Formats: sequence, C-alpha cells, structure tokens
Amino acid sequence: MANGHRAPLLTACVFLIICAAATLVVVYTAFPVSLNPCTYSLPRALITVSGLHPYVVSCQGDADTAPLSDGSKKTGGPVETSLRTCVKPTLPPHPLPPFYCCPPAPASEPINFTLPDPAEPVRVRRPTHAAGAAEHMAKYERAIALMRALPDDDPRSFYQLANVHCAYCTGSYRQTGHPELHMQIHFSWLFFPFHRAYLYFFERIAARLLGDPGFALPFWGWDVPEGMRMPAEFANSSSPLYDPARNPAHAPPAVVDLDFARVEGNLTDEQRVQQNLRIMYRQMVGNAALPSLFHGQPFRAGQSDMPGAGTVELTPHNAMHTWTGDLTLRNVEDMGTYYSAGRDPLFYPHHGNIDRLWEAWRDVGAARGYRGHVDFTDPDWLDSSFLFYDEEARLVRITVRDVLDVDKLRYRFDDVGMPWADARPSPTPNVNGNKPSSSSSSLKSVSFPLSLHTAVTVEVRRPRVLRGRPEKEVHEEVLVVEGIETDGTEMVKFDAYVNAMEYEKVGPSGRELAGSYLCLSHPSTDGTGKGMTVETSMRMALNELLEDLGADGDESVTVTLVPRHGKVKIGGLKIVYMME
Repeated sequence: MANGHRAPLLTACVFLIICAAATLVVVYTAFPVSLNPCTYSLPRALITVSGLHPYVVSCQGDADTAPLSDGSKKTGGPVETSLRTCVKPTLPPHPLPPFYCCPPAPASEPINFTLPDPAEPVRVRRPTHAAGAAEHMAKYERAIALMRALPDDDPRSFYQLANVHCAYCTGSYRQTGHPELHMQIHFSWLFFPFHRAYLYFFERIAARLLGDPGFALPFWGWDVPEGMRMPAEFANSSSPLYDPARNPAHAPPAVVDLDFARVEGNLTDEQRVQQNLRIMYRQMVGNAALPSLFHGQPFRAGQSDMPGAGTVELTPHNAMHTWTGDLTLRNVEDMGTYYSAGRDPLFYPHHGNIDRLWEAWRDVGAARGYRGHVDFTDPDWLDSSFLFYDEEARLVRITVRDVLDVDKLRYRFDDVGMPWADARPSPTPNVNGNKPSSSSSSLKSVSFPLSLHTAVTVEVRRPRVLRGRPEKEVHEEVLVVEGIETDGTEMVKFDAYVNAMEYEKVGPSGRELAGSYLCLSHPSTDGTGKGMTVETSMRMALNELLEDLGADGDESVTVTLVPRHGKVKIGGLKIVYMME
C-alpha cells in the first residue's frame, strides 16, 4: 500500500485493509464524481499498520464496534432464538388471514439436534419434471393433505409449518440476549442453512404422516430447461397442492422468468430459457466466487440483521417468489411476500431446488478448481441455531454445522445436470463506445445518499493494485452498493450496470448487467402499520465481467443504477478487493 497508490483527497479515494469474517479485504472507496458525506475514523492501531490518514469515506461504519441503542457495543457470536421472545407481528396492509407466526408453546425446553442413524436409507429427492415423477408427486400431495387435516395447534400441521417461515422472516423472533434486535434469516449468511434445516424437518414430518420412511421431498428444477415451468400438479384446482393466491398468467405452460419483477417480457420460450441459463451462470459462477458472495454477509449476535444477501437469494430465489405470487393482491401473496410464502405448497419444492443449488455451487467449484466455492469455517456461522418441531412434535435446536453434510442428513438429489455452468454471458454490442475517460466531465455530479428515482451513472476509479491481479490467490474485485434502504411494504428492484451508459440495449442476461437487487415485502412488528425498514447492501463480483468487457486494465469504470420497481435509497458505492 505505497503512497503512490493513494488518490488525492479531493477525489475522496482511500485504500484500507480490514479483517472481517476471517477474510482479508482491501477496500477502495471511490467517489471521484459522487462524494459520500458519511465518514468515520479507522482505529488508531489499524492506521499505524496501514500507514493511512485517519479518515475514510463510507456509509456503513464498523459493524463490529457500532453502539447499540442502549449504548453497549456489539459483541458478535452465534445468533440464537427462543420461543419466549417470539412476538406477534403487526398485520401488513390488506393481509390474507390467518396471521400468527409464533409456534405453539413447547412442553419442555428444546432438545439438541442429533443426526439420523447412519443405517437409515438415503432419501432421494427427485425433480418434479422427471419421467416417473408422478408417483412422488402423488405422495407429496397426500402428505400436504394429511398436514392440512391436523389441528392448527399441532406443530406438525401445515398451518404451523407455514408459520415457521413467517416467524423467522418478519422479526417475530428476537435475538437471544438482544431482545431489541430482530432475528431475520434472509439477507445474510443464514439463508441457505436455515432453509435446509426447515426442509429437513418438513420432509421427516411428511414421511411420518405418510407412514413411508423413505419419502423424499420433490424439487422444482426451474434452473434446467426441462423444469422451467410450474409443475402441472400445482395447477389442478381440486388438488391440495393448489393455491388460489398465485399469478394465473404463470400457470403451465408459461416458462419461468428468473428476472421477473412485475413486468411481463416479450421473449419466445426458447429465448427465455437461454436468458434464464445465463442469469444462472452469473449468480452461481461469475458472481459467486467467494463464500460471502454466494451465502451472504456475516450476521452475528448483537448486530442488526440483513447485512447483505448472497447471489442466489436475490436472483433467482426472490425472482421466483415474485413470479409465483398473485400480483392482484396488495402484498403479492402467497409466494410474493415473506409472511405468507410458506402457505403455498409450491414453496417447499421451490426451496428444495435452492437447497440443491448449494450442493451444485460446491460441485461446480470442485470440478473446475474454483477454490472459493467452499463454506465458511467461522464458528459464529457454524454455531448459529434455529428452532423447529420434529416428527415427534418435540422442539429441537439445530445449528448450522448440523446441516452441512447432506449424506449425514440421509438424503441426496437426483442429478439433473447444470447446463447453466457453460452459459457465460457475452458483451452486448455497441454499448461501451461512449464510456467516458477518467478525465471526462460528461457525467453529472451525484451526491450520496440519494433516492433512486431515475437512472444514475457514476464514474468510479479503480486502484492500481486491482489491475494485473496475482493469479495464485483466491480473490475477487467486488462492487458494493451500500446503505440500501427501503420501506418493506413493497417489493423493490433495481439493476446495476458496469460500462453501459446505454443500458437500455442490455438485456437481463447481458454481460454488462453486474447484478440486480430484488427484495420482497416485509410486514412490520413495530405497531405502526408500516413495513419493516430494510437496511442492507449488495455485492457484485467484477473479475469475469471486466475481463469479458476488455476493461480489466482500465483506470475506471462507470456504474449505472437503474430503478425498476419500488422506492429505494442508496448510501454509496465502493470497490472492494476480497480474499477468503
């Protein structure tokens, strides 16, 4: 970090080194056109080591040392919850009843999870589109009927199983030891392990009700061409799998849109399939080179929730929720909003595919030598825990480390391939010709934070250390949109483009589209009737993108933020050099 790499103060560009989640991160906060007014000082010891001046431009502050509302410091550690701190959330505007998220009171304290007997037969989760899937779908239909027939106060009933998602997604649960802070399993590194544990107990309850120990939950393989339609069984209005709160325009044979945000496109089915595959590549490979990019950002005890979602959670996970929900309803129930998503039987095969993609991310990394496709080893992640009722109606505490190995959980997925693994997007012709030089004054001055009402383009200089990167290190240059703030009453979407001032020419799977932020609506727990305020961030990998655009050696890039739906505030932009 020599002084020759430090930009002048007037451009507000500074290098620093920070350690977070056992990750070496070199941050280049760059606002040569847009000056962010949010400032804080680095610890003196860090300044001494790095040789930096005691200032840096940012909008997030130090997440590990920022004070809580009572004046104490955030301590970190694994996140836990207790039924004693579960509260009833306030109804969102125009909700669909019934609405109560907290589970029934247990007869005793929760027991710790134990892995199933290794002698148990392995459950094989099969895709809904596979030949011979009718038998497995019939069993799933029967399981849902049996769950619906149980009394609502039975923790194994469909009503209570649907409410599990509601409780962990609306702020009903509070953090143990920090009752003033929400426990939210979205927008952080808890997303994948929570949903894996959720499906594990759901599947075992279904098997017990069916009297079939080998029952396995089918998964909806919407990431492969054969599975890119809603399974026909869910469109049968006389079936227990049917949910009237769905978008009727997306019933079979409509092809799913992994970029959906309330607006229907005009692509042919084949064009949609190819676009979906390129989106999958971006989210599973190009943008997912490191654990924190794929899983999401660290969320520790005593810290505010929603630090930042991983790639797959934003798209395609959230996009598929929105695509399935009923747009004629105020909150896009059932699948289109967090509180009600679990009420749709399609939720569970959808998340079965999300669970499969965690395994696929590891597999594609191992097959291609991507050393960053590994899980966290941070004990704060491994020891974070959740509460579920099991097939015996016992309350169980399960940790993240308990769900890392599906072989030990005694299930596996049928192989449906990963056709998206070779669908690397190509640059869009004729959109980069008017990219300004580093000395250009053609861009309007932008001041952060801002409300994103119209498209905003900012020129961001890149530090020299990020050009000509060492080949032997697991690293990634990352564009961070920080200080994202939305009113949780509505779905919000915006896109981020790099070196594409004529962004209108770039499709949803274009190479210049670095990523899309998409958030479902959140009901409130504060008694105001407003939505929960969502405060988070988004990270997009730049290594492959800049290589494909021929911009890896450029001194600067242009970043264009384009609002697509809903109201959002943006705190600032920065470039981060990460090694995990």
